[in-house]
Formats: sequence, C-alpha cells, structure tokens
Amino acid sequence: MADHGADELCSRSGNPDGEGQVSEDRSLIQQRLAIRELIDTEVSYLHMLQLCAYDIRSRLQQLLQEDLDVLFSNIDDIIKVNSRFLHDLQETASREEEQVYLIGNLFLEFQEEFERVYKVYCTSYDQALLLVEAYQKEPELQQQIQDIIVAVVPQAGRSGLSFLLVIPLQRITKYPLLLQKILENTLPDASAHPVLQRATSALQDVNANINEYKMRKEVASKYTKVEQLTLRERLARINTHTLSKKTTRLSQLLKQEAGLVPKMKDKEFDDLGERFQWVCLCVTELRNNVAAYLDHLEALLRFRPHEYNLDIPEGPMVQYCNLARDLQLEAFLEFKQRLESLVWRPLCSLAKALVGPQNLIKKRLGKLLDFERVEEKLLEVGSMTYEEEAARHTYQALNALLVAELPQFNQLVVQWLGQILRTFVALQGDLAKQVLQRAAGVMAQLPHRHISEPAFRKLVEDTLSQSSNQLHSFRENFEKVLPPPTTQPLLPGSERQVQSLLSRYGPGKLYQVTSNVSGTGTLDLTLPRGQIVALLHNKDTKGNSSRWLVDTGGHRGYVPAGKLQLYHVVPTEEKIRGQAGLHRVSQHLTLAPTPAPAPIPTVTQVVAAYPFVARSSHEVSLQAGQPVTVVEAQDKKGNPEWSLVEVNGQRGYVPSSFLARAPSPAPWGWSVPS
Repeated sequence: MADHGADELCSRSGNPDGEGQVSEDRSLIQQRLAIRELIDTEVSYLHMLQLCAYDIRSRLQQLLQEDLDVLFSNIDDIIKVNSRFLHDLQETASREEEQVYLIGNLFLEFQEEFERVYKVYCTSYDQALLLVEAYQKEPELQQQIQDIIVAVVPQAGRSGLSFLLVIPLQRITKYPLLLQKILENTLPDASAHPVLQRATSALQDVNANINEYKMRKEVASKYTKVEQLTLRERLARINTHTLSKKTTRLSQLLKQEAGLVPKMKDKEFDDLGERFQWVCLCVTELRNNVAAYLDHLEALLRFRPHEYNLDIPEGPMVQYCNLARDLQLEAFLEFKQRLESLVWRPLCSLAKALVGPQNLIKKRLGKLLDFERVEEKLLEVGSMTYEEEAARHTYQALNALLVAELPQFNQLVVQWLGQILRTFVALQGDLAKQVLQRAAGVMAQLPHRHISEPAFRKLVEDTLSQSSNQLHSFRENFEKVLPPPTTQPLLPGSERQVQSLLSRYGPGKLYQVTSNVSGTGTLDLTLPRGQIVALLHNKDTKGNSSRWLVDTGGHRGYVPAGKLQLYHVVPTEEKIRGQAGLHRVSQHLTLAPTPAPAPIPTVTQVVAAYPFVARSSHEVSLQAGQPVTVVEAQDKKGNPEWSLVEVNGQRGYVPSSFLARAPSPAPWGWSVPS
C-alpha cells in the first residue's frame, strides 16, 4: 500500500500540476502521522500515570503518607482530566475529514483544565526532587524504592523516581510542539488552520502561565517563612546592603508622605487587603472569645457544690446532687472535649494559616517602595540595573499572586469561620438536649412536676421574693446590733498630711484605706492600710464608679472604692474631753482600751485588746488577749498613738489604742465600780 502510494507520487512528479498535488499529499501524510503520534503518545502517557498512581504508589508502604502526597501531588486530578481528553481525542478519528479541526477545538476546550491541574503539580515538583535526594542518602531505602519501580516500569532504569516524576512536566510542554507539527502540515487555506493556530498559542500560554505561577509560588514560599531569630542573629544579618535598602525605602516613604512624589494606588489590591484585615480581625476576636469561653467552662467544672455536705434534709436535694454529679462527670466533660477538638483546634489552625498571607502583604509594602523608585529611575534615565530589574519583577510577582489568590483565600477563610460557628452552635444544641434528657428522669420525681410552666415560674418568683425579704430583714436587724466599724489607726507621722488634706478639702472628703491596696494599672495607687486620702471624683474617666480618684497629699490616682471608708475627724476639744472621761472610767474598769492613746510607762506589761496585723517590717502582729511588753510608749517622732512593743521575742510598732493595761489578780474576777 505504501509502495503503491510512492509509485503514484513518482508518476505525478513528472508535470507541474502533479508536483503541487504531490506536495499536498505529502503534507497530508505528515499531518496524519502527527495526529497518530499525538494519540499514541497520549495513550502511553495516561498508562504511565495510572501505573504511578495505582501500582507504584500503593507499594511504597515504607514511605510516610506526607511524603507520598508531595511526590505524587495531584496526579489523580491529572489522570481524570487526561482520561476525558484522550476519550474525546479518540472520538475525533471517526470523523476523519473534520479531525484536525476537532483536535484544535478540543485543546481549546481543555486549556483551562490543563492549566489548573498541571500548575499544581509543577509547583510541588521541586519539593518532590528534594525528597528524592534525601532518599538517595539512605542506600537501603533507595534500593527498596528502585526495586519496586523497576518491577512495574522496567524502562525507568536507574533513574527511578526521577524518571516517573518528570513525565507530567514533559507532557504539558510537548503539547504545543505536537500541535505545531500538525499545523505545519495543514494548508493555510484550510478551515482547521486558524483553529490550530489558536490552540497552539493557547497551549504556549498555558506553559507560560504555569512557569509564572511557579515563580510566584517560589517568591511566596521565600517570604512566608517565619523564622524565630534571636536578637544576636538578627544583628548578624545586618550588612551594608541591608542598610542601603532600608535607607532607600525610608527615603522613598518620606518623599511620598511629604507629597514630593506621587504614591502608587492599586484599588483592587487595597480592597482585597482591607477585606483580608477584616477577616483576620474576625478570626482573632473569635479565637479570644472561644478561649475565654473555655476558661469559664473550666471554672464551671472546678465548682462542685454537690460534693459538699450542704446540711439539707434528703429529698429533692439528693436528686439535684445526683444530676449535678452526672452532668459534671459526663455531659459537661464530653462537651468540653468536643469543643476543643471541633472548634478550638480548627480555629487555632485557621489563625496559623493567616500568618503566611500577612507576611506576604507586609513584604509587598517594602517591595512596592522599591518598584516605585525603579519606575521613577526608568522614566528619568530609561534604563535600570539587573538588581533593579529583579526587584521590579519580584514586586510584580508578589502583587499578581496576592491579587489572584487573596479573593479565594478570603472566601475560604469566611467559609471556614462559618463552619466553625455552625459547629459551635450545634455543640451547644447537643449539650442542651443531653442535659434535658438526663434531667427528665429527675424532674419527673420532683413535687411540682404537674404544675404548668407559667405556674411554676410564679412559684419560683414568689419563693425567691420571700427569701429575699427574709434576707433583707435579717440584714437590717444585723446592722442594728453590729458595732460601728473600727477606724484604722493613723500611720506614724501622718498627722501633718491629714491636717494638710483637711485644710484643703474639708472633713467630708477624707477617707481612710481599710486594707492594703496594690496598684496594677498605670494610674492606680499602691497604699497601705490606714492611709488617709482625699476624694476628688467618685468615678474614673470611663464612668466606672468602683474606681475613685483620690489625692494622698503627694500623688493622685485611682483606688478601689470598696477599700475606702469615710474618716471621722474628732475635734481637739472633744478628743480631750473623751480622753479625760475615758481616764476616769479606766480607774474603775481597767480592761476597756482607750480610743485615744494614753501614755504607758516604759517597759510595762500590758495585753492586746484587739487583734492587729502587721503591714510592714517595722510593725508586729497581735492577737486579742496576748501578753505584750511595752518598750517605748511612743514612736521615734514622739507620737503617742504608736508604741514600740515586744511580742514573742519580736519588736515592732503597734497602735497604742489596741493595748490595755494588764489587770491585777482578784480572787473573784474583775473589780466592778460600786
């Protein structure tokens, strides 16, 4: 048959018309051969992919699953796409007259799918080669892999994994060459010629886009790495090039802020960046809220009133304790575990996934300044250095990558957030159902189980109201018999400060600190117990009435309102009369301590009338009724309100009003005035 065609070609070559016909026939034969090569190589290629995915990958059990995912990447997606492509390609053989036209259209139809699946594989190819190099350093493992590959694909030879992994890259780059070969043997006036031209150009664009995508991913992986460097390591990385680059960027930024040079605006990226920041804020807020929720849940699990003896008769209380114990050990604990695994951990993973894009956006700002400077120079000089061209290209790659992938990333994060929130709501619903189911049996045994819900609410409200009235009445009676709060003794040497505050603010504004105050905020004060302060305002700047603004006579700041009580200033004459009256009473009843300090002879044995807690190393603690030895009846400044005493071998100051003279022994108790 071929000889007959050759003889026919020779017979036609004798005349000019015959030569043209021979040329067309030769082109047609070459075209048919190119089409046959395309189909046959596609069959072999798909068969090789299936061997890799179904035979070799399943036998490499000694490798980690993570390594297999990197080595074979998305080979399953490639098999699906190329299987459909080969099926449609073989279908064109039934329509021989339109086959070339159909092949061109077929490549145009699969253009986007080819780019989508092959760019993922090509991007992970470099990581796969790194794994292959790592395996080569382990001879035993390398030999096992080699034996498996040779058993399935003998033609792989010593290349092994490298031979298999490069096949998809070779195939996608060969498509334009195969189409070009068919195009060269297609007549220019044929209807299939423009379609083949578009298909060839489209596959060339696919390869160019894959290379561009791979380059962008390499730039992204370079700048998304988070390195935990010490200060010494950071300083070691500083060199003249780094300083020059940072200085140039700072200069460019200052010129933009001063309005000397225009700032480049990219509305598309600005909108995407703003949405990304909003998404990051949502993730951060939700993470903080879930963390607080878990803390509160942990506090709830630590609170176990059912484990204590509440001294309540048996009955509903026992049922409550059983239910509470059941919920504590099973329902709430299971809810916490599910919350951590289904909400908290995915949320932490989502927050971690945001770090890479955040670093890319931060790097883009610096690269944008470099790009703007290079563009200015290009307009002025018309040329740029190799390094400047590389900086320009880096910015373009980063910006194109962010603009292309931020919309999808933002959408995925929003979907992820929505799924986490829906899971959280579902967990809450499951917990409520579980609690109601567990409580159903207990509720059936309660005495009020037959009462309707409105009537039960009314019963609970009435019971609570009655209990509240009883508590209120008890508090009023208790306050009537409760002795007035004891005023804390003044600190040594504070009389002058009190007089200063009294003259400046008046007696109605003076308060005394009832317990030690430790300031935690910037404007909070740290004060000892007994300190006298003047009230400036009974609220802070945010309207919080639990923090009062006070003046100590030297500093102003905030203290908790609950640690202040009004200081009652006793006039001098009244104080003198009180001291005289108390002195007369003390002649008859020596046990009662004097509110105002009375001089106590040096080295006198007395007793502590009230307990006292030392607030500093200069003071000593007392217990009521404890024997005390008075060393000096005044402090170092001569203030009689404080006495230097010795208790259990320790010396320190105590308020003189807390001491009482030790009574002389009497055969039948204390002497009472007649």
